[in-house]
Amino acid sequence: MTAQLDAVVREAVEHVFPLPHIPEAVSVVRRRVRTVLADWNLAPDLAEDALLVISELITNAVVHALPPAALRLSRVGADGRSALRVEVTDAGPVAGDGRPAVEPYADEHGRGLGIVTALSAECGTRVHAGGITRWAELLAA
Repeated sequence: MTAQLDAVVREAVEHVFPLPHIPEAVSVVRRRVRTVLADWNLAPDLAEDALLVISELITNAVVHALPPAALRLSRVGADGRSALRVEVTDAGPVAGDGRPAVEPYADEHGRGLGIVTALSAECGTRVHAGGITRWAELLAA
């Protein structure tokens, strides 16, 4: 039984980063995450894709949602595949209809979740009592 538990612990590694509700959150967290991804020995292409997905999800939480917010990274393995799971949880949208209260430069925004979808093997949104979690899984080679 202990050998099975040890295998599970090695397969799932997790890091949680509280997100300051400021525009600089993206760059601050990206630097910290880059170190974690390097420690996990991810392929450089996967690490860059992950950083872009993380940046988009954090930006979404900081610009369009209420605090508090947190980023959760986990390295998971199941059914012979390895994946990086990215989750950003926030307290929900700023406006009651799910849109930001003001969209000053709409033509420069709105592409983030499309980027996340394009780079992820799977992604989605989960609404729960604590807010909203947007997640993405990127497959390791």
